[in-house]
Amino acid sequence: MELSTPFIKLPFLFDADRLSQEVQQFEANTWMAHPNRINGNSAIALISHRGDDNNDFSGRMRPTQHLVQCEYIQQVMASFGEVLARSRLMRLAAQSEVTAHVDFNYHWYNRVRIHIPVITNPDVVFYCGNEQRHMQAGECWIFDSWRRHKVTNTSDLDRVHLVIDTAGSSRFWNMVDLAASGNVKTKSIPYKVGVKKNVKTERFNVAPVMAPGELEAIAKELMADILANPQNEKNIANEYHVLLRNLAKDWREVWHQFGCTRAGHKHYQALLNRTVKSLHANPRVLVTHSNNVGINPIIMQRILRAALNSDQLGLFFE
Repeated sequence: MELSTPFIKLPFLFDADRLSQEVQQFEANTWMAHPNRINGNSAIALISHRGDDNNDFSGRMRPTQHLVQCEYIQQVMASFGEVLARSRLMRLAAQSEVTAHVDFNYHWYNRVRIHIPVITNPDVVFYCGNEQRHMQAGECWIFDSWRRHKVTNTSDLDRVHLVIDTAGSSRFWNMVDLAASGNVKTKSIPYKVGVKKNVKTERFNVAPVMAPGELEAIAKELMADILANPQNEKNIANEYHVLLRNLAKDWREVWHQFGCTRAGHKHYQALLNRTVKSLHANPRVLVTHSNNVGINPIIMQRILRAALNSDQLGLFFE
């Protein structure tokens, strides 16, 4: 999600010692390897699809057995009062890094990641855009994942963060605005022994069929970013503008006839296939002005792979 500044410190302070105690109860085999097998990166699922050990972004989210074991982590997550998406404990091993990247898939279009450092040291540094921060244990941060970012751990100790994904209600974003302006006091959230908290989790995070207005809005925003880059060839930019406009218009036509019903899915799929075939072979034939990412991967992740989810029909119409 794009923010007005690379980093925003939220006005909360958590009990890092208690968080650390709960993290240290887990055995080594509880940590899942990174889905892309990036060395030194591992995680424990706290909220996940069906509450299982997986890295899925979509589908009904549930607390895992690992979260049930962590009384204070439940209290921390519930303290935001938000509906939460996939959330995890994330470990960065000593002398390791999270390599520079941009989060541009559909999940991140409307979600922000809250970072709460649990086990850390000054040699752990988070880079985002042209800024860098060391996030201290117990603090609470969000960052602009649309900007290129990375994390380095040059120490001889593992780093662990509690990371919580959420789209955020108006309450959350009004708080973020106040935090960004410095007009809010930090609130301590102590551990309360024996207090059980229910964590609200996402149930509906992808639709069987993306609404025409959402598809059109994502396409328009992306093309505005592409057209703002003076290095892009205008004729190719115009080709992509027509390509995405045609997808949006034809998607709406099919929607008006079939909506989310299964009968329309073959027609939606035909539009997606047509669009894929029309993409240039070079994934960076056009690049965004805001963060220098090639247009094809963004179209694939943010629009084409997110627009049709036949497996969600039962969830929506049960």
